[in-house]
Amino acid sequence: MFAVEVRDHMMIAHSLPRPSFGPAQGMHGATFLVDAAFFTRELDEDGLAVDIGLATAILARALKPLNYKNLDEVDIFKGKVTTTEFLAKHIFDTLAQNVRDGELGHGSSSRVARIRVTLHESHIARGWYEAEL
Repeated sequence: MFAVEVRDHMMIAHSLPRPSFGPAQGMHGATFLVDAAFFTRELDEDGLAVDIGLATAILARALKPLNYKNLDEVDIFKGKVTTTEFLAKHIFDTLAQNVRDGELGHGSSSRVARIRVTLHESHIARGWYEAEL
């Protein structure tokens, strides 16, 4: 399988109000490095899995509504625990819809078979969500 992976980042604030999160129950900030990998079984007529520029652009658009936000105050996250894994799935869902809408260029909606979204919390920890389209 072929893959193109692009990277961006986002800065958020949130709390994780469950006893299992210890000190992270309180409000805190995080800067996530975000990697999005787009997997295809074949290349297009130009020899590309996906266009890197378009992949970079849709990742940036997916992160924009989250960047510099207190996720506790974002309506779509009310009542949710915005863990790293949860956020990876949310970003995945946005990117998957962009792929279905053809925003990675001609033929990409049928060529992209899988997406993986990885959020790097720090230099020692990361979480991701990965699934077939």
